Amino acid sequence: MTPDQHLETLRTEGLRLAAMPAEALDAHVPTVPGWTMERVVRHTGKVHRWVRATLAAGPGAEMDGAGQPESLPRGPDCLPAYRESLEQLLAEIAAHDFDRGAPTFAGPGTVGFWARRQAHEVAVHRVDAADALHAAGGPPPADIAAESAADGVDEWARLMLVRAMPADRIPPELHGRTVHLHGTDTEDAEWLLRFGPDGVTVEAGHAKGDVAVRGTAQELLLTMWRRRPLAALEVFGDVTVAQRLVDAARI
Repeated sequence: MTPDQHLETLRTEGLRLAAMPAEALDAHVPTVPGWTMERVVRHTGKVHRWVRATLAAGPGAEMDGAGQPESLPRGPDCLPAYRESLEQLLAEIAAHDFDRGAPTFAGPGTVGFWARRQAHEVAVHRVDAADALHAAGGPPPADIAAESAADGVDEWARLMLVRAMPADRIPPELHGRTVHLHGTDTEDAEWLLRFGPDGVTVEAGHAKGDVAVRGTAQELLLTMWRRRPLAALEVFGDVTVAQRLVDAARI
């Protein structure tokens, strides 16, 4: 996906989150124990505010230079406050070239890094809120666009998983093992994850692993982010390796 597409995903998914009904704010998120829809909205809005301040601080700023942003109000007022935070973030990103430097938690990066990170942040949390609404008797969650979900899996693997699982934190059951992820509804949505002395390495493309995990890009994304059970996917080979990956990938 291009940075412009990331920005459009951020806008689309953010507006979906902003449109959640105020009367369901107390609904519990079934896949995130202890969280309610209100907590999802307030958390995501606060992250938007933090990223906006980080970008506004300039490319030479420290990651903690922006300080802690103000929390969103509690209760129904969190929804319009969230929308305002979203719009301000969109405006801040659009005010810069995507390749302009920006501090990130992964080291020096770009504005485009944050467009991508925030697009997938809000997409997963929008599903959290929609899951809460569904559990409370509302409609099932709308799908994340397949191309966006596939890009989210790629980011999860190359950025989040690699950082979360350096060589000294790889569980013994995963050392020397390989996992093939295959998104079935999107072209070029295949990855081979290798777990070894150099940590996690990620290769795009078709390859045979100790276990293959197949499903739609959205199913893969939500399972890797621990929002759906592994049983929702097709698993071929050593299922214990796949389950250990999901269990260990607490990001």
